Amino acid sequence: MPRYIAFLRAINVGGHTVKMDHLRRLFEALDFDNVATFIASGNVVFETPDTDADGLEDTIEVHLQEALGYPVATFLRSAAEVAAIAAYEPFPDADFDADGAALYIAFLPSIPSDEAQAKLMAARTPADDFHFHGRELYWLRRTRLSDAAYPGPAIEKILGQPATNRNVTTVRRLAAKYAVDAAQEKS
Repeated sequence: MPRYIAFLRAINVGGHTVKMDHLRRLFEALDFDNVATFIASGNVVFETPDTDADGLEDTIEVHLQEALGYPVATFLRSAAEVAAIAAYEPFPDADFDADGAALYIAFLPSIPSDEAQAKLMAARTPADDFHFHGRELYWLRRTRLSDAAYPGPAIEKILGQPATNRNVTTVRRLAAKYAVDAAQEKS
């Protein structure tokens, strides 16, 4: 049965707090199997025979809005997709030498237009660099995230679509934990 990882936008920020056991029950109410949350930042792993990822995203978003009372953008990726996203290296190792440098991955609903990509690339700074790969935006921060010239909402505005960011460490941990599923999906 296919395994998906749902990356939820702003599930525990902006005055909203959702306990992970409650979030897990919300996904179980959709008849998903083997539901698990992964750290308290809105990562939910589940299995379902349904292979329509776009339809699943819509179903989850409607259900969460009804249950929580506010919209929760949902970005689904298969275990194989998460493994590929985690393994992708858009920047050379030397770019991470600066104190506080880190890589973030923004999950997007679709590949941004060429115009939107060019607009964001024109906004790069010595501290902020970007790289697009499929539906993901890799964001290299050469200083602390709190010092970012372009916080998440500003990037969303430039791209004209919602996004949710995860540190590459979180994505790699998810990929490592569910690597067996990724290998099975490819076979």
